[in-house]
Order: sequence, then C-alpha cells, then structure tokens
Amino acid sequence: MFCIGAVEECWFDADICLRKTVCHFVRGDDDLAMTQAQAGNNSLEPSSAVAKSILFLCGQNAIRSPMAEALARAQLPPSIYVTSAGVRAGDRDPFVDSVLQEIDLSVLRAQPMALDDLEDSYFDLIVTLAPEAHHRALELTRTASVDVVYWPTADPSVVTGTRSQILDAYREVRNHLARLIAERLVKPKSG
Repeated sequence: MFCIGAVEECWFDADICLRKTVCHFVRGDDDLAMTQAQAGNNSLEPSSAVAKSILFLCGQNAIRSPMAEALARAQLPPSIYVTSAGVRAGDRDPFVDSVLQEIDLSVLRAQPMALDDLEDSYFDLIVTLAPEAHHRALELTRTASVDVVYWPTADPSVVTGTRSQILDAYREVRNHLARLIAERLVKPKSG
C-alpha cells in the first residue's frame, strides 16, 4: 500500500482513501494513518493519540452511527465527548433500540440528527460508517487537522426476511461496531 499525502481530492475505494491532511488506509484490521507532516517522508505509523471528541457519521443517523455512539459511550471514559450524526437526518429505527436494549444500552436522542444540526463542529476524530458519510467528512475537513477514518459497516436495513433474521443482521452490525470500538478506541488499562 502507498499514500500520497498532499492530494487535493479524495479518491474513495473500500480499501484506500487519499486526502490532503490525513490519509487513512483501512483493510480488515489494519488501520494506518499518516499525517500531513509525515507525508513528506512517506513513513506510516499507527494513529496513537486518544481522541477527546469523536463523531460517528453515517448516511441518516438512524442505525449505524447512533448504535456506534451508544456503544462508545458505554466503553469510553466520560471525559471523551462522543456524538453521532448523519449526512441527512433519517427516521429512527426501532430495530436499533431492540438490539441495544439486549445489552442494556439505549440511543440518547429521540430523533436522528443531520451533520448540519450539530452544535459542536470540531472533533479530534470522525469515524465514518458509510461511503457517502466518508466523502462528506472529507469535504468538510479538507482544510482542518482532523482524523477521518472509514470503518466499512453493512447497512442492516437492506436485509429482508423474518423479524428474527432482520434482528440478527442488526446484531451483527452492533457486534462489529463494538469490536472496532474496543480494538481501536478503548485505551488499554495500565496496571
């Protein structure tokens, strides 16, 4: 893999994203980041700083991003600001509530929120969960020093079948997000 750290545009592919200020490669469990300062010497190092504010971004803030927000709030220290939004606001999905209730969590907001409706617009880390959200985040942060990472996450709303089959798809997304948050955002306890 390679990175070009000084490009003006983002070419999105499920595996490689090239952007001006921060480049991230996502292939399976590899999450490598290269800052603009590192771009000159082409050295790749894992992103190691713990973010103090995190935005989870998806298409409609109805399924993936509110689920990730609830999971992150449960796993991360309360000193880390965590929120979620969508490129546009969708409709609340009752299956999200069901699979979060299974693990004693809930979505804090009553209705999905659009990116434009956020009170705070500065985040240390933006985790995008859908291609559309990734492109939007890159557009908005083009001149900012913000880490933007893409975690490819399936859309469980496209699954058809019985209620049980649909819930299984939502559980898979919940478990996928919980694993990524634990592996990539939760700082190991020293001791």
